[in-house]
Amino acid sequence: MRLSADLLAADTAMGAVTLLVADLDAMTAYYRDAVTLRVLSAEGDRVVLGRGTTPVVILQHSPELAHAAPRAAGLFHTAILFETQEALAAALYSVARRAPGTFTGSADHLVSQAFYFTDPEGNGVELYWDRDRTQWSWTHGRIEMDTLSLDPNAFLAEHLPETAGEDPVIGGASVGHVHLSVGDVATAREFYVHRLGFETTAELGGSALFVSAGGYHHHMAMNTWNSAGAGRRSPALGLGLVDIVLPGADDLGAVAERMTHYGVTVRDDGRTLAFEDPWANAIRLTAAV
Repeated sequence: MRLSADLLAADTAMGAVTLLVADLDAMTAYYRDAVTLRVLSAEGDRVVLGRGTTPVVILQHSPELAHAAPRAAGLFHTAILFETQEALAAALYSVARRAPGTFTGSADHLVSQAFYFTDPEGNGVELYWDRDRTQWSWTHGRIEMDTLSLDPNAFLAEHLPETAGEDPVIGGASVGHVHLSVGDVATAREFYVHRLGFETTAELGGSALFVSAGGYHHHMAMNTWNSAGAGRRSPALGLGLVDIVLPGADDLGAVAERMTHYGVTVRDDGRTLAFEDPWANAIRLTAAV
């Protein structure tokens, strides 16, 4: 059993995902008009989208960058969590109307119901809803997940509110988890579990790892499905930054001490910790209070 001092705080949550984009207007339109996020701020080359006061996706205009190589490490998908099935159905209906060609699949994962898309610049997007934790099953410390058929049309028929066509923005939304493409799972486990302090919740052979804090099914995942053997990323469009929010300053200090102990280069300005994973994916930790 791992000591609590070696783990991220139970109330750890994911923050916004920053994407480096070539066409700021087109990407803003996709996440605003199709995915149904609100523009929270738009200043110069940076647009922040979310719900309420919660940022979900930050778009940073970076036209000088090229697209990443097809099998490079980076973002697999940003997973946006909706509070209810009705809210998820409204967002799903909006994407189906405004950007139907971006839909790539759907699945019932036992713990959640999920719909998958690819945004206009090739970044993966998941829209999902969680079943109550009382309905999740754990076996020997591992969460039971599956990939079962989920018919989008049947889901819409059952859950789409009558008012969704007029206003598809229902309730809040946040980043539930972030899924990365990495070069190998063993290195990901060493970094995200043994060093950063997540706990392993599920594994798919040697090709995928799911990790979380506080007993969530997963806050992050890493797979090699498209990126086996990938090395450090070169500057490219796509993933710019993964934000993780810790409960307090003491939690931030504990991570800083642990990462420094393991020789990870950490930039600490007293309010945030910033570092890179083994594939040069940028990670930033902040304290909620």
